[in-house]
Amino acid sequence: MQLSEQELVRREKLEKLRGLGINPYPADLFPVNHTSKQIKSEFEEGKKVIIAGRLMSRRIQGSASFAELQDGEGRIQVYFNRDEICTGDDKSKYNDVYKKLLDIGDFIGVKGELFKTKVGEKTVMVKDFTLLSKALKPLPQPRVDADGKVHDAFTDPEQRYRQRYADLVVNPHVKDVFVKRTKLFNAMRQFFNDAGYFEVETPILQPIPGGAAARPFVTHHNSLDIPL
Repeated sequence: MQLSEQELVRREKLEKLRGLGINPYPADLFPVNHTSKQIKSEFEEGKKVIIAGRLMSRRIQGSASFAELQDGEGRIQVYFNRDEICTGDDKSKYNDVYKKLLDIGDFIGVKGELFKTKVGEKTVMVKDFTLLSKALKPLPQPRVDADGKVHDAFTDPEQRYRQRYADLVVNPHVKDVFVKRTKLFNAMRQFFNDAGYFEVETPILQPIPGGAAARPFVTHHNSLDIPL
């Protein structure tokens, strides 16, 4: 498989991170105490929070940077300041790890304090961050211009169904369908459970034909290279 230029660059960054003693595969346990939704609904200036999610955007301006973190509940703005993160003389965690070795799509954990920007945006002031998983493939990133028009949207049906993981990341509304579907099936199961029914599994692909009077068919499992 031929890798794209971006994928090669991300792999080079991964090796540099490992050279610094950072290995996100698998990352250490990173317990969180807030989600993006909780931060916005229970906002309190100066409150300490621990959150985690994907880095979805960032605007680096020298020793400071605003970024967006996306977790399972939505997005929250985070503010990186070199002197807040690197309180001593060594500024490499901001200058090297954050600015040079992180990419859009990486999973990070953040410890910080809540504050509001001059325009009233609820934001997390980052005191420390941890790389939790390095994204080796770039995400399809839609762009929104000043007029609110979306460009390069991830809308191709073939790509969306083949790359459902990317679809869920960049098109948050897709998750609503999964949530509603799960609630619907849970309600149906509960209805039948309360009525005394039992749910049984009816496998479709198996090595020994079954199914009572149904006429079996033969197919091939490509990954396992076996007939089923």
